[in-house]
Amino acid sequence: MAPPCAQADLLAEHNVTKTHNRPYVSNDNPYSESEFRTMKYRPNYPGTFDSIEAARDHLGEYVPWYNTSHKHSGIALFSPQEVHDGSWREAHRIRDLALQDYHQKHPHRFRARPKTPAPAGVVGINHLPDETVTS
Repeated sequence: MAPPCAQADLLAEHNVTKTHNRPYVSNDNPYSESEFRTMKYRPNYPGTFDSIEAARDHLGEYVPWYNTSHKHSGIALFSPQEVHDGSWREAHRIRDLALQDYHQKHPHRFRARPKTPAPAGVVGINHLPDETVTS
């Protein structure tokens, strides 16, 4: 790795402006950073790829899994596809019925009536509080 001053000179040479984040922390795009962490911790992640074709093959399997099968904590444990096509609503209804039924049978196990999490209505970076809508 090049020394920091050499890196800065190289960036300046190519008219690249450095961000002023904490050193060695890339948080410019939390969505892509989160997705990359998910990819790295999958059991079949090779770490390095022998060729561009190997990388494309890996992503050709990973991306459909990520979008259709992976349950995201940030969207109430639904897949992006379920949120995109609206099919999460039926699964949410079933989850809520089960949770409320359990609460009805065992109220002593709860401090208050439980709420079944749902995906946010609006997602993005730096939204104003009044832009957040839940369904």
